[in-house]
Amino acid sequence: MINRVLDRLEEFIVASFMAAATIVVFLAVVHRYTASVPWIWEITQHLNVTWAQELCIYLFIWMAKFGAAYGVRTGIHVGVDVLVRTLAPKAQRFWTLFGLASGAAFTSTVAVLGAMFVVRVHGTGQVSPDLEMPMWIIYLAVPLGSTLMCYRFLQVAVSFWHTGALPQHDPTGMGSVQAGMATPPEGAR
Repeated sequence: MINRVLDRLEEFIVASFMAAATIVVFLAVVHRYTASVPWIWEITQHLNVTWAQELCIYLFIWMAKFGAAYGVRTGIHVGVDVLVRTLAPKAQRFWTLFGLASGAAFTSTVAVLGAMFVVRVHGTGQVSPDLEMPMWIIYLAVPLGSTLMCYRFLQVAVSFWHTGALPQHDPTGMGSVQAGMATPPEGAR
């Protein structure tokens, strides 16, 4: 149950922040180019969109941190396993688990240090230049995203320990469709 909620939350954050950033950039570009159309510019010249770039940067930071956790869960992170694949199965298992444990250790360290940084920034009262948003909220992406990524590393490690399988990303997005497809008739090959 908790994994399903985390899965959906992760996907919602990545998708909605990507959509929001796209819309904000589109509106800012449209606003910028309305200056060449006098009757539109008379209406829109009073709109202030200087905050758009800053908001997009913050949205992409949050999206990247949660997207990295999504990548661990779904197996879309690039892995350099050329050497590991040349080893005996027991050694492959050991080094795969070592890599997953190292990922969990690294992301947990980043989460703790990120949380300490957020607490320190919170105490300063620092705000962002254009949005005047508290910077601790923006930096909160680091400990939250890293904690979720650590959890995903541990989740994949436990699953690998029990099943020996790592998550595999299907770049076509048709894994279930292909699995259910009938074999083409002999003459169609």
